Amino acid sequence: MVTKTVGCPKCKTHIEIQGSPSETKIITCAKCNTKGKFTFPGEQSKIEAPSDSYSIEIENLTKKFKDLKAVDNVSFKVRKGEIFGFLGPNGAGKTTTIKAILGLIHQNSGNVKINGYDIIKNAIKSRKEVGYLPERVSFYENITPLQTLNFFCELKGYDKSTNKSLIKEVGLEDAIKRKVGTFSKGMVQLLGVAQVMIGNPSVYILDEPMAGLDARWVKIIREKIKMLNEQGATVLFSSHILSEVENICDKVAIINKGKLIAEDTVSNLNKYLKIKPRLKISITDLNGKVPVIIRDLEGVDNVEAQDNTLFITCESNVRSKVITMLEDAGFKIIDIKTIEPSLEDAFVKIIEGDT
Repeated sequence: MVTKTVGCPKCKTHIEIQGSPSETKIITCAKCNTKGKFTFPGEQSKIEAPSDSYSIEIENLTKKFKDLKAVDNVSFKVRKGEIFGFLGPNGAGKTTTIKAILGLIHQNSGNVKINGYDIIKNAIKSRKEVGYLPERVSFYENITPLQTLNFFCELKGYDKSTNKSLIKEVGLEDAIKRKVGTFSKGMVQLLGVAQVMIGNPSVYILDEPMAGLDARWVKIIREKIKMLNEQGATVLFSSHILSEVENICDKVAIINKGKLIAEDTVSNLNKYLKIKPRLKISITDLNGKVPVIIRDLEGVDNVEAQDNTLFITCESNVRSKVITMLEDAGFKIIDIKTIEPSLEDAFVKIIEGDT
């Protein structure tokens, strides 16, 4: 018995079916009632069975360029149905790792599996259900977006009938007859997202999908990533836009100088590093001056003043004392807020500790 995940051609919902090799099954989408059929491959793979839990598995991955170790013994796993953020400063090894995962470059050592299939021993099966968006997206400029998607369908052997709906899904329907050469960078990026959606892959690997885009395009890309994940896909994307990673990721891994230096949820990273929340206190006529009584108070790690606002990093048991001392000293407090530590705080602390 073979288990297979297929995508509804109309609503893109992922459907899991079981059958024997060469068996044809009629499928009805539970979400939109679209009917179709699927024929299982004639032979089962004798090389290995796919993993039930992980979409991407990386073990002791190392890649050298002459004397430079671009990726140094990196290991991590991405669970099925997870949005996984892969972070690091420029030159940290993110793109090299992604290219090694996809088999675009050969690693010096280590193992990589996609959907349970080794990328070297079972290259075709491992990449069959992967959509890849490179860091720098480019298309032929003298053809339209529809012609572009049709071209990729011909390369991959997929049906062209859903291409108009893919263009609509990424918000480019009004530009469907325009030449790609007239597109803005954000529009080209959205066309790239449409291109990776061809064939409804179960795994998406996106290299800096939001790099260089303004806030409007970043929001659109973010919503598309969420949409793909809600439809059952696993998404791994690299980024240096920490706020976006924090907004949508289930888990993050941080790489620096080729080494994986942290992997966990955002909240767990903060707890592990013991990053403290900050008090944001608005005070009348503060005028950017830090009160001396707070600066020297035991338990206060840092105090900053910006116009009429104080930012205080301190132990939780000191917060009430800070407020009382300010009021007793005659400061008029207008508002008090607690700012929880962010992914950026964790990222900076981890990178600084690794240098």
